[in-house]
Amino acid sequence: SFNETVKKIFTNTKAFSNGFHVLVALLETRVEYDADVIEDTTDLITNLSKTMDAFAAPDEDVLIRIKDLQEKVMIIRQTVIDKQRIVSNMLKSRLFPKELLPRLTMVIKDINSLFEYIRFGFERLEYLQDTFLGMVNIQQNKITKIFTVVSVIFLPPTLIASIYGMNFTNMPELNWPLGYPFAILLMILFSGAVLLFFKKKNWL
Repeated sequence: SFNETVKKIFTNTKAFSNGFHVLVALLETRVEYDADVIEDTTDLITNLSKTMDAFAAPDEDVLIRIKDLQEKVMIIRQTVIDKQRIVSNMLKSRLFPKELLPRLTMVIKDINSLFEYIRFGFERLEYLQDTFLGMVNIQQNKITKIFTVVSVIFLPPTLIASIYGMNFTNMPELNWPLGYPFAILLMILFSGAVLLFFKKKNWL
């Protein structure tokens, strides 16, 4: 921004008769630069949103990028706040030339408009973060659901196997020739019944 202001001074030296004119020109250039940075950051947020839409499952890299963009927007916000304080004090100063006050007023208006874009950027990043965490919760719920279903399906066979593994003296099925196939069939039937129940309830 300093180099750009220097170019403006050499292009039109009459417009920069004193240091006040140079200072205002620097502030104008810096505000324009901040606007460009905010625009670039907005494009990055938009691209990140499209990236999240393309992912079928949440990616940890996306969360890192969200955090980085949040830090960047916070730095931009602090920079704009500092400029707002400077310009506000300049407007209140009696030493500042009155002919430059309209330009300063325009600068402060531009700064205030930047805050709207910054706020919008924060809101979009918070939305993306909430969306990401929601995707993570959905993914975890699916995994938990799978483990729960598997555990319940194998619960009846485990119970039957535990009963016949107690080695009691009086267990008629132990001496029955069809005892083993009967136990296996019983396990399959109970597991199948659980599966059918889950499908009927649309839990699978």
